[in-house]
Amino acid sequence: MKGAATFILLVGMLLTIRATSTAPTGLEPDGAPQRDGDGPGVPKPIVWPAPALAAGPFRIESAEERNLRVVVVCRGLHQPWSMAFLPDGAILVTERPGRVRVIRHGVLDPRPVDGVPAVYAHGLQGLMDIALHPRFDETKWIYLTYHKPLEHDQGAVTLARGRWDGHDIVDTKDVFDSWAVGTEASRIAFGKDGMLYMTISAPGGVPDGPRAQDPNDYAGKVVRLRDDGSIPTDNPFVRRAGYKPALFTLGHRNGHSLALNPETGDLWATEQGPNGGDEINVLKAGANYGWPVASYGRQYFGPLISKDPLRKGTEQPAVVWMPSIGVTGMTFYTGDRFPAWRRNAFVGGLREGEVPRTGQLQRIVFNERWLELRREPLLREFHQRIRDVRQGPDGLLYVLTAEENGALLRIEPGPS
Repeated sequence: MKGAATFILLVGMLLTIRATSTAPTGLEPDGAPQRDGDGPGVPKPIVWPAPALAAGPFRIESAEERNLRVVVVCRGLHQPWSMAFLPDGAILVTERPGRVRVIRHGVLDPRPVDGVPAVYAHGLQGLMDIALHPRFDETKWIYLTYHKPLEHDQGAVTLARGRWDGHDIVDTKDVFDSWAVGTEASRIAFGKDGMLYMTISAPGGVPDGPRAQDPNDYAGKVVRLRDDGSIPTDNPFVRRAGYKPALFTLGHRNGHSLALNPETGDLWATEQGPNGGDEINVLKAGANYGWPVASYGRQYFGPLISKDPLRKGTEQPAVVWMPSIGVTGMTFYTGDRFPAWRRNAFVGGLREGEVPRTGQLQRIVFNERWLELRREPLLREFHQRIRDVRQGPDGLLYVLTAEENGALLRIEPGPS
């Protein structure tokens, strides 16, 4: 009995050490293979924290824009998740624990923005995306997607809208409740039709994957809404029995971006697979993107997710990663500061092949039909996890690192 008690005590100590070393704030590292539903033999995550980011600026090179400079705009952001550019030049940044921060002239305001709803920040859940209304100058509306606290220690993806008064978000209220619990990432974007689109991820494990195929569950879906959160009458499933009326597409795992293709007007979405099978999908009304019945991914302990990734009735991704890079935010470059990068897509990555310190920004080159020609990893030498990338109003690229002491980086032309 004494030996058994000692063994139990040691196991408890090891579990405590593991929990505190991987998630000291209660927020799990993205993609960590710690989900009970993934099956036996899941390897333990490699605990190797990212190194401190040096002061910079840094000189880097790209295949088609050779002389580049990376500037650390600011640091001290706690698990930053998304950003939005205000007309006056300020940048709003969401932090996953439940705060919105303001960066003005490269200086992080120490005071968080008021008006953010209470957030369920646990595991991979928390405050997610932020977006401005297309007519922000007129409406001053700001949108947030977050996990709302519910009973029984759960959070559900929710869309909130408030008005920016120059310093805080006021009159904030929830405008769409998915009631989808146990989900992960969520992103929002406005389409060319003026409607608001939102990703609602499925749970990460394969046994829970069928929720993404259940039309009466918002988990694993993209929804389409009016700007007040109401449901358009021309949604593809709005009158179909057994289908949630806000559904636009289904069969998604973990949607980490929504970006409007400036040429085609299509919405493109990045989607994390497990140990492989990250995707970029071009969204089509009413389409099924396959998770988990059709996937190129592998489970964290080795086996393929599905026997046939070409399953009839499901859409094929535009881009696939094997192994996974933990794909995150995405933007299309349309500016004039980097002429050789026009029509390129940039996507963030948290880590490649489950190996820490391999976060990166990838540049993807497409032909005139938007078929992939090549991809180039950037920023990998920084060993930082990349959460989001956006083109700023100045035509430069802005990048958020997904760290406990996260930073906002700016990529700009360097000296020739």
